Amino acid sequence: MSVEEHRREGADDLGFLGVTVTSSRGESDDVSGALLRRKIGGAGYRWVASHRVSDDVPAIREITVRGLEDEAVDVVVLTGGTGFSPADLTVEAVVPLFDRIVDGFGELFRSLSYEEIGPAAMLSRACAGLARGKAVFALPGSPKAVELALDALILPEVSHLLGQARRVDK
Repeated sequence: MSVEEHRREGADDLGFLGVTVTSSRGESDDVSGALLRRKIGGAGYRWVASHRVSDDVPAIREITVRGLEDEAVDVVVLTGGTGFSPADLTVEAVVPLFDRIVDGFGELFRSLSYEEIGPAAMLSRACAGLARGKAVFALPGSPKAVELALDALILPEVSHLLGQARRVDK
């Protein structure tokens, strides 16, 4: 089966949960969170909810698990906390929840970022995985990084990814 045929069999009507990981941003200056909501809605997907959590492993993990337990949520997108500062703990919080890692997401994201920002792209620990039949993406907090990940990777392929992950072979 071709990639196009697989895409046609992708999951429909996906619900997204957005999580901003920050200790410094409030609702009024959460540019990446607002961008995420606009892009998801503009792509025809459902926006389920937005949350803001501090840079704290238990808090990040708890809100992610709540999203994974919510029947309306198919995709959890976290922004922030994917760098190397001591407060950047999103990766440590979500990777243990993954049933399977989507290795290509982080690889492609850093490659595309390299084209835009050069070698600083290696400082991103952006990652993705499947957990409980749902997709989880951890992105940098930069609006440009969120836009790149959504436009180039997530929105074009999330339906295909979940269609494959949820497929029942005959």
